[in-house]
Amino acid sequence: MTRSIARFLPIALLLIITAIFLQARTRGEVFPPRQTLSSFPQQLGDWEGTDVAIDDEALQVLGPGDFLLRVYRDEQATRPPLDLFIAYFSSQRAGDTIHSPKNCLPGAGWAPVQSSRIMLSTPNHVPFPVNRYVIAKGDSRQLVLYWYWAHDRGVASEYWAKYYLVADSIRMNRSDGSLVRLKTAISPGESADAAMQRLLPFADLVLPRLDDYIPR
Repeated sequence: MTRSIARFLPIALLLIITAIFLQARTRGEVFPPRQTLSSFPQQLGDWEGTDVAIDDEALQVLGPGDFLLRVYRDEQATRPPLDLFIAYFSSQRAGDTIHSPKNCLPGAGWAPVQSSRIMLSTPNHVPFPVNRYVIAKGDSRQLVLYWYWAHDRGVASEYWAKYYLVADSIRMNRSDGSLVRLKTAISPGESADAAMQRLLPFADLVLPRLDDYIPR
């Protein structure tokens, strides 16, 4: 128990310092121009997207921000659909920081059965770490990739995201940031690695377009 508390204390201290620092900042915050997420392309390669409404309860949990939840379907209907969720916060100085998907899964009835971090390599961008989860509810399984994205930088750890939030607030006078999540159902008899081969090319289509909606 003592060892667990000792590991938790630095994390708690970081979160407290982050909150105090951001609320104490008095300089006018910089808000770079950007396009709204609703204008994110509905056609990505041979995937066609359909928006999904986010319910009021979820919006209250998320707080003030710009959100996109969209299902992309294969035009030939030969592959399971892909879900894209992006949450962008123009400012995180009033306590409206990004919520980890790990906290939402149990409430939705999904339980993680595998978790790891992988390096996401996409054209024209340096590799960066992302979270990889296999989640299950009854007989259904899904593969989830998510990461925190701000100023053309991707990180998997929510604590590193908090660190960069403070650093960027000092360096750039900005506290904006986002969460990007990709998800697909794992078909019966399909492996998680096979489902991954659907998500990775889709990530290659999403990533180059983020700069217009999540400013560098």
